[in-house]
Parts: sequence; structure tokens; C-alpha cells
Amino acid sequence: MTAATPNTQLPDGALTRLEHYPVTFFAIGMGLLGLTLALRGAERAWELTLPLSEIALVVSSLLLAVVAAGYLAKAIHMPSAVVAEWHHPVKIAFFPAISISTILLATALLPLFPVAAAAIWLIGVSVQGGLSLAVIGSWISHRPFQTPHLSPAWFIPAVGNVLVPVAGVELGYVDLSWLFFSAGLVFWLVLLTLVMNRLVFHDPLPGRLVPTLTILIAPPAIAYVAWSHLVPDPGPFGQFLLSLSYVFFLIVVTQAQRFRKIPFALSWWALSFPVAALSIASFVHAGETGSAAYRGLGTLVLVLLVAIIALLLVRTGKAIARKEICLPE
Repeated sequence: MTAATPNTQLPDGALTRLEHYPVTFFAIGMGLLGLTLALRGAERAWELTLPLSEIALVVSSLLLAVVAAGYLAKAIHMPSAVVAEWHHPVKIAFFPAISISTILLATALLPLFPVAAAAIWLIGVSVQGGLSLAVIGSWISHRPFQTPHLSPAWFIPAVGNVLVPVAGVELGYVDLSWLFFSAGLVFWLVLLTLVMNRLVFHDPLPGRLVPTLTILIAPPAIAYVAWSHLVPDPGPFGQFLLSLSYVFFLIVVTQAQRFRKIPFALSWWALSFPVAALSIASFVHAGETGSAAYRGLGTLVLVLLVAIIALLLVRTGKAIARKEICLPE
């Protein structure tokens, strides 16, 4: 029996594609739910009555359900393939995208369906905590990780932790929110040092991982939004986090020409959520300070986000139609 032997009978072609159905698909849910929250931020900032965020929420929820159903099918029919993906030195960092998508869904649902949102949030946070401990435990165990395995994708577990207070404080889980925020912030700082060392002193990122450079934006942007929920006034530390988000955004812009030289892959969805996080953080800061400048910046970043999401949806649709996804690497 091979490592990918299924436990039920499916057509060979379906089995092959299911075996290579990647956990990175959940980045689609992160990006679309990030767009939902960014649109909601814009509606509040500009006092709009258009239900754009609600439409985005419906579409995001449906696509996330499709992605989750696909990965559940993989787990049922080919569990050994999921285990192999978990043991992959690069792909393991993407597993918390599952819990992050769940927490984002709960955050987006909170103003509309608070009871359902609370239940979904608790599930997402439980999974996030378990995955974070498992991933970090794997990193510091005897597994032979090497410098080329390191990329900004390693920030994903930290992003999930600092995301927890965005809905957690409103739901009344203040101490739990501080716990996750503290863990996420510390590990982000540790990983930031490691990732910058890898980017500066070692070989360039492989083509498929180049879009993950955008993830540099996400931790400080989400940390600012979380911080604004945890304290009455974001103050200088909040301003520092938001400013750092824009610093990383500008750094990523200087590398944009590298993106054009690589073929499309699901890792391109790494462009979406960090940009959404920056737009959301800008709108939150505009609301906290009454700053028209940050409201304008948030809107400009949102326009960029919409363009990115539209492009990614088109490219993903074409790749699926051409059967260029779910292939052996």
C-alpha cells in the first residue's frame, strides 16, 4: 500500500487531483473574508448604505464552504496525503489558514448573527490554538528544517493569534484575547528576525513563494486592529503598528516587478488578505482619530484590493478550467 492509498473507491483521475488538493486553498477564504471586512470598514467610514459587504459575505461563505468540503473529502478519502502535507516543511505553515478563515467568518457574521458568530468563533479559536501549538512544536522539535524552508508564510500562525481579539473582546473573552494576542505578537517578532535574515543573507525565495512577501504586511496591520479592541485608545503603540504596516507595504511594492515573472499558483492568494488587513486597519484608525487622510488611504488600498481579488478570481477560474491546480509539485 502506498502513502496515498485511499480508503474508498473513486475514479483514478479524481483520486490524483484529490491527493494534491492543497491546504493553501484556504487562502481564498482568508482573502474574500478580508475583502468583506474591508468593505464593511469602508461603509462605516463613508456612512454608506450599500450592502456590498453583505453580498461579499455571502459569496465568501459559499466559496469557503466549497474549499472546506474539498479538503474534508481529501481528509476522508486520502488521510495519508493530509499527513504528508502536514510533514512538508513549507506547507505546514499554511494549516492555520483553516482556523483563520473560521475566525474571520465569525468576525464577519458577528454584527448580523451574534449567536452563530460566537459558536463559530469558539471553534475557530480552539482550532487556532491547537494548530499554533502543533506548528510551533514542530518547528522546535528535531525535524530537520533548513533556511530555504523559511518564508513569510511562517507568519500565518502568528496572524491567526493576533486576529483573535477582533471579535473576542466584543464576545466577552477579554483574557483569552490577551493570551492569543500576546503569543502572536511575540512569535511575530521572533519570526520577523528569522525571515529578514533569510531574505537578506540567503538565496531568493523560490518563484511560487515570492507572493508570500506580501504577508509581511499582515501581522502589524491585524495587530493594530486587535490592539484597538483591547485598549480604549490605540495611542503611540497603535500608531507604531499601523505605520509599520505601511512600511512593509512599501517594501512589498518595491518587489512587485518580481511577481510578473512567475506563473500563477494558489500562493498568489497571499496577496489578498494582507492588503485587506491594511485597508481595515486604516479605516479603524480613521474611526479612532477622525482622520480624513487615513480614510482616504484605506479607500485607496481597498480599490487595490478589489483589483487584486478580481484578478485572482479570474486567474484561479482559468487554472481550474485548465486543470492546472491540484497537480504534483
